[in-house]
Amino acid sequence: MKKLIQCTMIFTLLILAACGGNKVETTMSEEVMDFEATTQAGDTLTRDDLKGEYWVADFIFTNCTTVCLPMTRNMKILQDKMQEAGIENVQLVSFSVDPDRDTPEVLTEYANEYGADLENWTFLTGYDFDSIKELSIKSFKSLVAEPPEGDDQVMHGTSFFLVNPEGEVIKNYTGIEMDAMDEIVSDLKNLQ
Repeated sequence: MKKLIQCTMIFTLLILAACGGNKVETTMSEEVMDFEATTQAGDTLTRDDLKGEYWVADFIFTNCTTVCLPMTRNMKILQDKMQEAGIENVQLVSFSVDPDRDTPEVLTEYANEYGADLENWTFLTGYDFDSIKELSIKSFKSLVAEPPEGDDQVMHGTSFFLVNPEGEVIKNYTGIEMDAMDEIVSDLKNLQ
C-alpha cells in the first residue's frame, strides 16, 4: 500500500510539473483600461479589438533621440524572432506618447524605417496626451511626463509589456536590452 501511495504521489508530481511548463512567471496583474486609437493606416483600434490574443506593448515616439531607438530596434528583433519561432497570433503594439506630432503618416514612415511588418505590429496615435499618459500610468504602471520646458522629448518608461487575451498586463520586460527579446519569445512559446 505504501508503494502505491508513493507511486501515485510521484505520478501526480510529474503531471503537475509537466503542466507547469506552459506557465509564465508573471510580474504584473493590471487590467488594460479601455482605449480608442488610430493606427498608422488611419483605422481605429480599441482594447476590445485585441481581446482573444496575446500582445506585447511599448510606449515610444518618433522624434525621440534616446531610448526609443533601441526600443524600436528591439521590437523589430522581437518580431523577427517570433516569426523564426513560428509564433503566430501575437500582436505588437507601439503607443505614441507624442500624439500631436505622430500622425498616422509619420508613424507609417517610422515603421518603414525600421522594416516593421505591419501585419502584426501596429503603431498607435489619435488620442490626446493626457489620455496616453493616463493609460500608461494606470494600466501599465509606466511613467509618461510632458517634456521639460524648452525641450521636445517626452519622458516615458522603457519596458515592453505582455498582455494576455483577457486584456490583463501580466509581465514587463526591459525594452532596451536585446537579451530580453529571447525571454519574451520563450514566454510566448510557453503560452502557445
